[in-house]
Amino acid sequence: MKKLFLLLAIFIAALNLRPIISSVAPLLGTMQSTLGMNALTASLLTTLPVLCMGLFAPAATMLRDRWGLERTIFIALALITGATVMRGVISSVGILVITAVIGGIGISLAGPLLSGFIKKYFPTKPGIVSVYSVSLTVGASAAAACSIPIYNRYDQSISIALAVWAILGVLALLVWFPFLGRKDQASSMVRSRLPLRNKRAILLTLFFGLMASMFYSLTAWISPIAQSLGYSKASSAMLLTVFTIIQIPVSMTLPSLVSKYGKRGFFLVICSIFELIGIIMLMLHMPMLPAVIFLGIGAGGLFPLALMLPIVETSTPQEAGAWSAMSQCGGYLIGAMGPLIVGGLYDYRGNFTLAFAAMFVVILVMIVVQLLLSKSSGSVGLREGHR
Repeated sequence: MKKLFLLLAIFIAALNLRPIISSVAPLLGTMQSTLGMNALTASLLTTLPVLCMGLFAPAATMLRDRWGLERTIFIALALITGATVMRGVISSVGILVITAVIGGIGISLAGPLLSGFIKKYFPTKPGIVSVYSVSLTVGASAAAACSIPIYNRYDQSISIALAVWAILGVLALLVWFPFLGRKDQASSMVRSRLPLRNKRAILLTLFFGLMASMFYSLTAWISPIAQSLGYSKASSAMLLTVFTIIQIPVSMTLPSLVSKYGKRGFFLVICSIFELIGIIMLMLHMPMLPAVIFLGIGAGGLFPLALMLPIVETSTPQEAGAWSAMSQCGGYLIGAMGPLIVGGLYDYRGNFTLAFAAMFVVILVMIVVQLLLSKSSGSVGLREGHR
């Protein structure tokens, strides 16, 4: 199968893994007032998909063993697309919650298996993960940027603003349909096992969780934070767009730089420091635009490296999928708590002061974990291909 088509398959699949979450974020305030949700309930719409992404990630390896790598990814994309369509058919808080769960399950299957897909078809090119991470970011930024304009364009319809992203899902299903006829011989020969006792896999899982808790907290709450500081809805949505768009060039270039020069530990810590600076600026009530840029650079670097590490730490697609499933299982379970805790702290205090302090602590702990990863690898650089 031609490499260009394989890259397209990776890109279009990953493009569908975030809109069901990020399309909600700019509309959280609107949905709270329209549907009568408090901040904690609204945060469930971003927390539940991430929670499901953790809970059901181990099922990805089991289903891959049963159905094959490509077929399982196709089924995952069908779940995401179906959940997105449902949001346009029925509009209620209950449906929003149910589709958040269904979409989260689909993402939980596709996420780790795309890492295995990269390992299978590009075994010597882990930098291809940049296509995966950039597509994730493009999908997230497009949904975040366009939700409010679509909402305004179509008579302030929340349903249309959330369901329009099913178009991407239909396109993905068309691209992945040819894979249904492929027989994955390795699936019947190798049984996947999660590396539950591997120290590095455990550290990667903890890092992924801390990274995800920051990423999804910021994705869910940057717009409400901006509105609490006096920014308009349009300006608040634009700040979220800046946060996501700034990640694209970083996600595109950093995996290639790390593949070429190594020193992943160094780059991990630098990206965390960028996030730390951004949070400090928010704590000091400095202008949000530069703070959001710092946060976007940090997030844009940490996420592709979190996706890349299981690929370069393993030698087979099955092993890469198992490591990714474990890191995403525990990682997303930890990460799911981020938006929920931010919402709870806001309800408790009526402002984001405690939430900023909590995020500050999370980043400090993440840096410690990154240093432990560097130390356990036997070099500060986390050498390429280290087992």
